[in-house]
Amino acid sequence: MKFFADTADVAELRSLAGTGLMDGVTTNPSLIAKSGRKIAEVIAEICSITEGPVSAEVTATDLETMLKEGRYLRDIAKNVCVKVPLTEAGLRTCKVLSDEGTPVNVTLCFSANQALLAAKAGATFISPFVGRLDDIGQDGMEMIADVVQIYDNYNFATEILVASIRHPVHVLQAAKLGAHVGTMPPSVIKAMMKHPLTDRGLDAFLADWAKTGQSIL
Repeated sequence: MKFFADTADVAELRSLAGTGLMDGVTTNPSLIAKSGRKIAEVIAEICSITEGPVSAEVTATDLETMLKEGRYLRDIAKNVCVKVPLTEAGLRTCKVLSDEGTPVNVTLCFSANQALLAAKAGATFISPFVGRLDDIGQDGMEMIADVVQIYDNYNFATEILVASIRHPVHVLQAAKLGAHVGTMPPSVIKAMMKHPLTDRGLDAFLADWAKTGQSIL
């Protein structure tokens, strides 16, 4: 399972890149706005931090402008993946850009039917939002299970990029279902490293070692 960092904070990304746990990055208009910087500048810097795909999202809602924005974004760096919303115009944009050889991430997916359409439109990634479904009383992971089954049935090349991940349990559930990618805030990746028994065991080892008076170096 690949891990994408869902942030536009370049300091966090540089720190995470050093762990070897980051396979790519996803951004969106809200994350770019939070950075307070120009989108092209931010995307270019992120693309220099990772060799993996960096999702840069269009903000237009009509086909013609989406295509213009998508082509502009893809020219920023070779590892840009253009991100479009799951609307009719977004799917049309996905089809055109995919046919041009541009990787496309179709986002804001909330049903297996939507995911099926994105795969047929040639999406490189589909981003189903599990946390937002959980927020309204639906089980986001049920959707992931359905998408995995459908994609397996027809051998779609589109990768399932689980989004709106809120905590490590979401990651575990997505991995067990066979999702290809999980995108999450760096804080979730760091939370996966933690376990109270690990901390307790390390404290005990260090205490015993201190009693020996030895030093490895």
